[in-house]
Amino acid sequence: MPLVTITLVKGRSTPEKHLIADKVHAALVNTGVPGDDRFQRMIELEPENFIYNRNFPELHQARTPAFILIEIVWSAGRSVKIKRKLLGDLMGGLKAAGQDPNDVMVAFIETAWENWAFANGEQIHI
Repeated sequence: MPLVTITLVKGRSTPEKHLIADKVHAALVNTGVPGDDRFQRMIELEPENFIYNRNFPELHQARTPAFILIEIVWSAGRSVKIKRKLLGDLMGGLKAAGQDPNDVMVAFIETAWENWAFANGEQIHI
């Protein structure tokens, strides 16, 4: 079960935010995540509260205020091949939706199954 956090600067419309979230979910589903497995949150920050380096690491084009940070917390064990597929699908989907991939940072955060309790304090697969 991926838990997705999308951080961005305030000012985007609700349809635009939903489009970004839908593209993230579609990329996850394309890598084998069940379609019903959707847990996402948007964190909107004032520009002064979203601090990032516009050029790191040695970007040829500086990031813009349209920069978004996508954090995907999921269970450990996914291969680099799966992560690359997700990134390819995600960047393609976001680009088609008008988001410059240069303004997208993705962080994969892996955790073991015993670190999840999805509901009722119950842990599955342990």
